[in-house]
Amino acid sequence: MQPISLFLLLIAMFGGGLSALSAHAQSDFAKEHATDEIAHGETSRWYKGNLHTHTLWSDGDGFPDMVADWYRQQGYNFLALSDHNVLSQGMKWLPVKAVERIAGSEAFPNYLARFGDDWVETRGSAKAGDLEVRLKPLDEVRALVDVAGEFLMIPSEEITDKNTHINATNILEAIEPQGGQSVKEMIHNNLRAVDAQAKRTGRLIVPHLNHPNLGDKGISAEDLAALIEDEFFEVWNGVEGDGDLGSDRRHSLESLWDITSTLRLSQYKAPPLFALATDDSHNYHGKPKASPGRGWIMVRSRWLTPESILKSMQKGDFYASTGVELEQLDFDATSGTLSLQIKPDGDAMFTTQFIGTPVNFDQSTQPRIDPKTRAQVPGQLNYSADVGKVFATSTGLTATYRMTGDELYVRAAVTSDKPPANPTTESPFQKAWTQPVGWQGKKR
Repeated sequence: MQPISLFLLLIAMFGGGLSALSAHAQSDFAKEHATDEIAHGETSRWYKGNLHTHTLWSDGDGFPDMVADWYRQQGYNFLALSDHNVLSQGMKWLPVKAVERIAGSEAFPNYLARFGDDWVETRGSAKAGDLEVRLKPLDEVRALVDVAGEFLMIPSEEITDKNTHINATNILEAIEPQGGQSVKEMIHNNLRAVDAQAKRTGRLIVPHLNHPNLGDKGISAEDLAALIEDEFFEVWNGVEGDGDLGSDRRHSLESLWDITSTLRLSQYKAPPLFALATDDSHNYHGKPKASPGRGWIMVRSRWLTPESILKSMQKGDFYASTGVELEQLDFDATSGTLSLQIKPDGDAMFTTQFIGTPVNFDQSTQPRIDPKTRAQVPGQLNYSADVGKVFATSTGLTATYRMTGDELYVRAAVTSDKPPANPTTESPFQKAWTQPVGWQGKKR
């Protein structure tokens, strides 16, 4: 019997009963849908996430499911496990002895205690000395921790090409490092590979440049400005000693951000950079160098899906944080007003700086000189005080800046007088950074 005939027969047999059943089902669906709207957000809300995380799939010391569970329990809403040059899929077994060397003697027992024998897969035996544990792939980790509207895992990879590292968020397949004759060329080639996969798969993939000052040999502001296909970078990375604050030879990452954005807007007629804070966490067993909970982004989105989160990021509708939380963040394009409301934190005091570059800024530069050697630092220039200028400063829980029309862009940096929950020597105080605004639609 054809499906439509069966349907008509059921109507004839049950008549009004079927109609009542249909009405009941519609009522249940309406209730379910209403609940769904509440869970996912009928209107936009803020979602907290970290897009730079490592596990035992590469050089981290945590089991992927343990790492994901930690972030979920700490109130994060989304997480990307971005291991080096691998998408955490497939079959991978590690000797438990190797896990102990990497993570310490308590890592495997803690894993067993958290999830039990039914979840933790092993082979061999401790007695024979060949006990191995299987690393859970991303699909299984997602089945364990994903909760609709509350917590989401996003597939990712840190494309690691010598000293150049780019995270690709929401990839479908691992991307091999593309190489190049210079840092600029390597970044360009790897960004092209990300874009090629996005176009081939019809998938929204967002790359971002990691820790530009790592090893004091990162990319220059001038080269980064020219790579206009790179829309995102890390203004703050949670690894101890990775150059966030700069050095005698390197700009701080905030200065790099302002120089790059200024050059893009004024010379390349391109949008500014958007900035992330990330953990880049590797250590989950007491080692402080790269431990979790240090940096994240807050994304304003209607839905907790990879596409919705990444689309909001592409619009610049997010901010970066190491502890400061914003209750409200708005930019009125008509009046050119950037306003924010800071969430109270006990007796913490907050200072907000509105930072940007004037349209007619002083474009003069000077060579950067190493004070120790008195030699010029290759590829590094010092810019005038106009670039990354503090336009205004305010204290308290509210801050507002109205643009005059003479600014290329404006961003806000909020600093608390309290230290982060998990500080480094580069993060004595909690901070938050908003994205540049006021540049859209402006003739450049």
